[in-house]
Amino acid sequence: MGFVYTGCFTTPARGARGRGIGIYADGPAWAAAGAVSGLTNPSYLLTHPALPVLYAAHGDEGYVSVFAIDPTTGGLTLRRQAATAGGNGVHIALSPDATRLLVCNYGTGTIAVLPVAADGGLGDAVATLALPGVIGPHRTDQTIAHPHQALFDATGRFVIVPDKGLDRIFVLALDGDQPRIVSVQAMRPGAGPRHAVWHPDGKFLFVVNELDSTVATCGWDGAGQLTPLQLITTLPEDFFRASTAAAIVITPDGRFVYASNRGHDGIAGFAFRADARRLSAIGHTPALGRGPRFMTLNPAGTQLLTAYEHSDRIVAFAIDPHNGALTPAGFELTTPSPASIAYA
Repeated sequence: MGFVYTGCFTTPARGARGRGIGIYADGPAWAAAGAVSGLTNPSYLLTHPALPVLYAAHGDEGYVSVFAIDPTTGGLTLRRQAATAGGNGVHIALSPDATRLLVCNYGTGTIAVLPVAADGGLGDAVATLALPGVIGPHRTDQTIAHPHQALFDATGRFVIVPDKGLDRIFVLALDGDQPRIVSVQAMRPGAGPRHAVWHPDGKFLFVVNELDSTVATCGWDGAGQLTPLQLITTLPEDFFRASTAAAIVITPDGRFVYASNRGHDGIAGFAFRADARRLSAIGHTPALGRGPRFMTLNPAGTQLLTAYEHSDRIVAFAIDPHNGALTPAGFELTTPSPASIAYA
Protein backbone atom coordinates (compact mmCIF):
# COMPACT_ATOMS: atom_id res chain seq x y z
CA MET A 1 0.00 0.00 0.00
CA GLY A 2 1.24 3.48 -0.86
CA PHE A 3 0.76 6.59 1.22
CA VAL A 4 0.42 10.30 0.52
CA TYR A 5 1.48 13.11 2.85
CA THR A 6 0.27 16.72 2.81
CA GLY A 7 2.25 19.53 4.40
CA CYS A 8 0.25 22.57 5.51
CA PHE A 9 1.00 26.06 6.80
CA THR A 10 -0.06 26.43 10.43
CA THR A 11 0.79 29.87 11.84
CA PRO A 12 -1.27 33.06 12.16
CA ALA A 13 1.61 35.00 10.61
CA ARG A 14 0.92 33.04 7.41
CA GLY A 15 -2.82 33.53 7.71
CA ALA A 16 -2.91 29.74 7.93
CA ARG A 17 -5.44 27.24 9.16
CA GLY A 18 -3.47 24.02 8.79
CA ARG A 19 -2.76 21.51 11.55
CA GLY A 20 0.50 19.96 10.31
CA ILE A 21 1.06 16.88 8.15
CA GLY A 22 -1.88 14.85 6.86
CA ILE A 23 -1.48 11.12 6.19
CA TYR A 24 -3.55 9.28 3.57
CA ALA A 25 -3.65 5.84 2.00
CA ASP A 26 -3.23 6.31 -1.75
CA GLY A 27 -6.01 5.28 -4.10
CA PRO A 28 -8.76 6.73 -6.29
CA ALA A 29 -9.96 8.51 -3.13
CA TRP A 30 -7.34 9.12 -0.47
CA ALA A 31 -8.35 7.47 2.81
CA ALA A 32 -7.41 9.43 5.93
CA ALA A 33 -4.79 7.47 7.90
CA GLY A 34 -3.74 9.95 10.55
CA ALA A 35 -1.97 13.26 11.04
CA VAL A 36 0.92 14.90 12.87
CA SER A 37 -0.16 18.11 14.57
CA GLY A 38 1.73 20.61 16.69
CA LEU A 39 4.22 21.39 13.91
CA THR A 40 5.19 24.83 12.65
CA ASN A 41 4.59 25.24 8.92
CA PRO A 42 5.70 21.86 7.52
CA SER A 43 5.43 23.47 4.10
CA TYR A 44 7.68 21.27 1.95
CA LEU A 45 7.82 17.48 2.21
CA LEU A 46 10.21 14.97 0.66
CA THR A 47 10.31 11.18 0.96
CA HIS A 48 13.49 9.12 0.84
CA PRO A 49 13.60 7.08 -2.39
CA ALA A 50 14.72 3.84 -0.72
CA LEU A 51 13.90 4.09 2.99
CA PRO A 52 10.69 4.64 5.00
CA VAL A 53 11.68 8.21 5.86
CA LEU A 54 9.98 11.57 5.37
CA TYR A 55 11.73 14.95 5.58
CA ALA A 56 9.92 18.24 6.22
CA ALA A 57 11.14 21.80 5.77
CA HIS A 58 9.43 24.30 8.04
CA GLY A 59 8.51 27.75 6.76
CA ASP A 60 9.87 30.59 8.90
CA GLU A 61 11.98 28.16 10.97
CA GLY A 62 15.61 27.03 11.00
CA TYR A 63 15.41 23.24 11.04
CA VAL A 64 14.37 20.21 9.01
CA SER A 65 12.39 17.39 10.61
CA VAL A 66 13.04 13.73 9.83
CA PHE A 67 10.24 11.22 10.43
CA ALA A 68 10.22 7.42 10.36
CA ILE A 69 7.35 6.04 8.26
CA ASP A 70 5.48 2.98 9.49
CA PRO A 71 5.30 0.90 6.29
CA THR A 72 2.04 -0.74 7.36
CA THR A 73 0.00 2.24 8.55
CA GLY A 74 1.87 5.18 7.04
CA GLY A 75 2.17 6.71 10.51
CA LEU A 76 5.00 9.12 11.25
CA THR A 77 7.37 9.16 14.21
CA LEU A 78 9.56 12.22 14.68
CA ARG A 79 13.21 11.15 14.90
CA ARG A 80 15.01 14.48 14.96
CA GLN A 81 14.95 18.14 13.98
CA ALA A 82 18.26 19.15 12.40
CA ALA A 83 19.48 22.76 12.32
CA THR A 84 19.81 24.38 8.88
CA ALA A 85 22.07 27.31 9.89
CA GLY A 86 19.58 29.68 8.30
CA GLY A 87 15.98 30.82 8.30
CA ASN A 88 12.75 30.00 6.47
CA GLY A 89 13.68 26.79 4.71
CA VAL A 90 11.39 26.61 1.66
CA HIS A 91 12.77 23.63 -0.24
CA ILE A 92 14.89 20.53 0.37
CA ALA A 93 16.60 18.15 -2.03
CA LEU A 94 18.29 14.81 -1.43
CA SER A 95 21.46 14.05 -3.37
CA PRO A 96 21.17 11.08 -5.76
CA ASP A 97 23.49 9.04 -3.54
CA ALA A 98 21.31 9.96 -0.51
CA THR A 99 24.27 11.19 1.54
CA ARG A 100 23.41 14.91 1.71
CA LEU A 101 20.28 17.00 2.07
CA LEU A 102 20.33 20.51 0.60
CA VAL A 103 18.14 23.20 2.16
CA CYS A 104 17.18 26.52 0.57
CA ASN A 105 17.17 29.07 3.38
CA TYR A 106 14.94 31.68 1.73
CA GLY A 107 15.01 34.01 4.71
CA THR A 108 18.79 34.25 4.96
CA GLY A 109 19.83 33.76 1.32
CA THR A 110 21.88 30.62 1.84
CA ILE A 111 22.12 27.00 0.75
CA ALA A 112 22.82 24.58 3.61
CA VAL A 113 24.20 21.04 3.41
CA LEU A 114 23.07 18.49 6.01
CA PRO A 115 24.68 15.03 6.27
CA VAL A 116 22.36 12.04 5.77
CA ALA A 117 23.12 8.79 7.60
CA ALA A 118 22.74 5.33 6.12
CA ASP A 119 19.42 4.93 7.96
CA GLY A 120 18.12 8.26 6.59
CA GLY A 121 18.81 10.25 9.75
CA LEU A 122 19.97 13.85 9.57
CA GLY A 123 22.82 15.76 11.15
CA ASP A 124 22.93 19.51 11.63
CA ALA A 125 24.18 21.66 8.74
CA VAL A 126 27.90 21.18 8.11
CA ALA A 127 28.29 23.80 5.37
CA THR A 128 26.48 26.82 3.95
CA LEU A 129 26.85 29.00 0.88
CA ALA A 130 25.64 32.60 0.73
CA LEU A 131 24.45 33.41 -2.79
CA PRO A 132 26.05 36.63 -4.08
CA GLY A 133 24.71 39.25 -6.45
CA VAL A 134 22.75 42.45 -6.93
CA ILE A 135 19.13 42.31 -5.80
CA GLY A 136 16.32 42.69 -8.32
CA PRO A 137 14.07 45.76 -8.70
CA HIS A 138 10.98 44.49 -6.83
CA ARG A 139 10.67 46.68 -3.73
CA THR A 140 9.33 44.03 -1.33
CA ASP A 141 10.17 40.58 -2.73
CA GLN A 142 13.76 41.25 -3.78
CA THR A 143 15.49 42.72 -0.74
CA ILE A 144 18.12 39.95 -0.38
CA ALA A 145 19.01 36.68 -2.06
CA HIS A 146 16.07 34.27 -1.95
CA PRO A 147 17.02 30.74 -3.10
CA HIS A 148 13.72 28.93 -3.69
CA GLN A 149 14.68 25.44 -4.89
CA ALA A 150 17.61 23.02 -5.15
CA LEU A 151 17.39 20.64 -8.11
CA PHE A 152 20.04 18.04 -8.91
CA ASP A 153 20.78 17.15 -12.52
CA ALA A 154 20.56 13.54 -13.67
CA THR A 155 24.26 12.89 -13.02
CA GLY A 156 24.16 14.26 -9.47
CA ARG A 157 27.20 16.43 -10.27
CA PHE A 158 25.35 19.73 -10.43
CA VAL A 159 22.59 21.52 -8.53
CA ILE A 160 20.29 24.14 -10.05
CA VAL A 161 19.18 26.92 -7.67
CA PRO A 162 16.69 29.52 -8.91
CA ASP A 163 17.08 32.66 -6.81
CA LYS A 164 14.00 34.87 -6.66
CA GLY A 165 15.77 37.80 -4.98
CA LEU A 166 18.71 38.10 -7.36
CA ASP A 167 17.04 37.18 -10.67
CA ARG A 168 19.68 34.53 -11.14
CA ILE A 169 19.89 30.79 -11.67
CA PHE A 170 22.92 29.39 -9.89
CA VAL A 171 24.60 26.18 -10.95
CA LEU A 172 26.36 24.62 -7.96
CA ALA A 173 28.59 21.61 -7.35
CA LEU A 174 29.54 19.93 -4.10
CA ASP A 175 33.18 19.60 -3.11
CA GLY A 176 32.64 17.07 -0.36
CA ASP A 177 30.13 18.86 1.83
CA GLN A 178 30.94 22.35 0.58
CA PRO A 179 28.80 23.83 -2.20
CA ARG A 180 30.52 26.06 -4.75
CA ILE A 181 29.25 28.14 -7.65
CA VAL A 182 30.01 26.73 -11.10
CA SER A 183 28.11 29.27 -13.20
CA VAL A 184 25.41 31.92 -12.93
CA GLN A 185 22.71 32.64 -15.50
CA ALA A 186 20.87 35.97 -15.33
CA MET A 187 17.12 36.13 -15.86
CA ARG A 188 15.16 39.24 -16.83
CA PRO A 189 15.26 41.91 -14.07
CA GLY A 190 12.24 41.49 -11.84
CA ALA A 191 11.50 37.98 -13.10
CA GLY A 192 11.97 36.27 -9.73
CA PRO A 193 13.04 32.70 -10.64
CA ARG A 194 11.25 30.29 -8.31
CA HIS A 195 11.24 26.62 -9.40
CA ALA A 196 12.50 24.52 -12.30
CA VAL A 197 12.04 21.11 -13.91
CA TRP A 198 14.28 19.08 -16.19
CA HIS A 199 13.20 17.70 -19.54
CA PRO A 200 13.56 13.88 -19.42
CA ASP A 201 16.39 13.99 -21.98
CA GLY A 202 18.42 16.19 -19.62
CA LYS A 203 19.15 18.78 -22.33
CA PHE A 204 16.58 21.40 -21.33
CA LEU A 205 15.56 23.15 -18.12
CA PHE A 206 12.25 24.98 -17.66
CA VAL A 207 12.16 27.74 -15.01
CA VAL A 208 9.00 29.37 -13.69
CA ASN A 209 9.54 33.02 -12.80
CA GLU A 210 7.27 34.05 -9.95
CA LEU A 211 7.23 37.84 -10.15
CA ASP A 212 6.72 38.41 -13.89
CA SER A 213 4.68 35.22 -14.47
CA THR A 214 6.83 33.67 -17.20
CA VAL A 215 8.52 30.38 -18.02
CA ALA A 216 12.08 30.39 -19.32
CA THR A 217 13.38 27.54 -21.47
CA CYS A 218 17.12 26.99 -21.12
CA GLY A 219 19.49 24.64 -22.85
CA TRP A 220 21.88 22.58 -20.70
CA ASP A 221 25.32 21.47 -21.86
CA GLY A 222 25.77 18.81 -19.17
CA ALA A 223 28.96 20.51 -17.96
CA GLY A 224 27.51 23.26 -15.78
CA GLN A 225 26.27 25.89 -18.24
CA LEU A 226 22.75 27.04 -19.04
CA THR A 227 21.78 28.91 -22.21
CA PRO A 228 18.52 30.92 -22.31
CA LEU A 229 16.40 30.00 -25.34
CA GLN A 230 12.90 31.39 -24.83
CA LEU A 231 10.69 33.35 -22.44
CA ILE A 232 6.92 32.85 -22.54
CA THR A 233 4.13 34.27 -20.37
CA THR A 234 1.98 32.11 -18.12
CA LEU A 235 -0.95 34.58 -18.27
CA PRO A 236 -3.71 35.07 -20.85
CA GLU A 237 -3.21 38.10 -23.07
CA ASP A 238 -6.41 39.71 -21.76
CA PHE A 239 -5.52 39.37 -18.04
CA PHE A 240 -4.47 42.67 -16.42
CA ARG A 241 -4.72 42.09 -12.67
CA ALA A 242 -1.96 41.19 -10.23
CA SER A 243 -0.72 37.60 -10.33
CA THR A 244 2.37 35.60 -9.44
CA ALA A 245 3.47 32.22 -10.77
CA ALA A 246 4.27 29.40 -8.38
CA ALA A 247 4.67 25.76 -9.42
CA ILE A 248 5.96 24.04 -12.54
CA VAL A 249 5.53 20.40 -13.61
CA ILE A 250 6.51 18.39 -16.69
CA THR A 251 4.95 15.14 -17.90
CA PRO A 252 7.14 12.01 -17.89
CA ASP A 253 7.38 12.03 -21.70
CA GLY A 254 8.54 15.66 -21.71
CA ARG A 255 5.77 16.77 -24.09
CA PHE A 256 3.77 19.02 -21.74
CA VAL A 257 4.71 21.62 -19.13
CA TYR A 258 2.29 23.22 -16.65
CA ALA A 259 2.71 26.34 -14.49
CA SER A 260 0.33 27.67 -11.85
CA ASN A 261 -0.76 31.29 -11.45
CA ARG A 262 -1.84 32.82 -8.14
CA GLY A 263 -4.11 35.81 -8.75
CA HIS A 264 -5.23 34.64 -12.16
CA ASP A 265 -5.81 31.32 -10.34
CA GLY A 266 -5.32 29.21 -13.42
CA ILE A 267 -2.93 26.60 -14.78
CA ALA A 268 -1.02 27.50 -17.93
CA GLY A 269 -0.30 24.59 -20.25
CA PHE A 270 2.48 24.36 -22.81
CA ALA A 271 3.57 21.86 -25.43
CA PHE A 272 7.30 21.38 -25.98
CA ARG A 273 9.10 20.41 -29.17
CA ALA A 274 12.70 19.49 -28.57
CA ASP A 275 13.63 19.95 -32.24
CA ALA A 276 12.36 23.55 -32.18
CA ARG A 277 13.60 24.14 -28.61
CA ARG A 278 10.40 26.05 -27.89
CA LEU A 279 7.29 25.93 -25.75
CA SER A 280 3.93 26.81 -27.28
CA ALA A 281 0.86 27.71 -25.24
CA ILE A 282 -1.99 25.17 -25.29
CA GLY A 283 -4.40 27.03 -23.02
CA HIS A 284 -5.32 28.09 -19.50
CA THR A 285 -7.32 25.84 -17.20
CA PRO A 286 -9.29 27.34 -14.28
CA ALA A 287 -7.53 26.18 -11.13
CA LEU A 288 -10.73 25.44 -9.14
CA GLY A 289 -9.36 27.28 -6.14
CA ARG A 290 -7.37 30.27 -4.89
CA GLY A 291 -3.63 30.29 -4.51
CA PRO A 292 -2.41 27.18 -6.41
CA ARG A 293 0.93 27.11 -4.62
CA PHE A 294 2.07 23.55 -5.31
CA MET A 295 1.60 20.99 -8.10
CA THR A 296 2.83 17.46 -8.62
CA LEU A 297 1.98 14.41 -10.72
CA ASN A 298 0.49 11.21 -9.37
CA PRO A 299 2.90 8.22 -9.47
CA ALA A 300 1.47 7.07 -12.83
CA GLY A 301 2.02 10.51 -14.35
CA THR A 302 -1.57 10.66 -15.58
CA GLN A 303 -2.98 13.27 -13.20
CA LEU A 304 -1.88 16.72 -12.08
CA LEU A 305 -2.45 17.35 -8.35
CA THR A 306 -2.81 20.98 -7.33
CA ALA A 307 -2.76 22.31 -3.76
CA TYR A 308 -4.70 25.53 -3.17
CA GLU A 309 -3.24 27.28 -0.15
CA HIS A 310 -6.07 29.80 0.19
CA SER A 311 -9.01 27.53 -0.68
CA ASP A 312 -8.12 24.63 1.63
CA ARG A 313 -8.32 21.96 -1.04
CA ILE A 314 -6.33 19.63 -3.27
CA VAL A 315 -7.77 18.85 -6.71
CA ALA A 316 -6.68 16.38 -9.40
CA PHE A 317 -6.80 17.02 -13.15
CA ALA A 318 -6.60 14.27 -15.76
CA ILE A 319 -3.97 14.91 -18.44
CA ASP A 320 -4.94 14.15 -22.02
CA PRO A 321 -1.91 12.24 -23.38
CA HIS A 322 -2.54 13.49 -26.92
CA ASN A 323 -2.94 17.23 -26.52
CA GLY A 324 -2.09 17.94 -22.86
CA ALA A 325 -5.54 19.31 -22.01
CA LEU A 326 -6.54 19.23 -18.34
CA THR A 327 -9.96 18.14 -17.13
CA PRO A 328 -11.16 17.65 -13.53
CA ALA A 329 -10.52 14.02 -12.57
CA GLY A 330 -13.27 13.87 -9.95
CA PHE A 331 -10.86 13.88 -7.00
CA GLU A 332 -10.95 16.59 -4.34
CA LEU A 333 -9.58 16.63 -0.80
CA THR A 334 -10.40 19.26 1.81
CA THR A 335 -7.41 20.17 3.98
CA PRO A 336 -6.52 23.58 5.48
CA SER A 337 -3.70 25.66 3.95
CA PRO A 338 -2.01 22.91 1.88
CA ALA A 339 1.49 23.72 0.60
CA SER A 340 3.07 20.40 -0.39
CA ILE A 341 2.26 16.79 -1.40
CA ALA A 342 4.63 13.82 -1.16
CA TYR A 343 4.08 10.21 -2.19
CA ALA A 344 5.72 7.25 -0.41
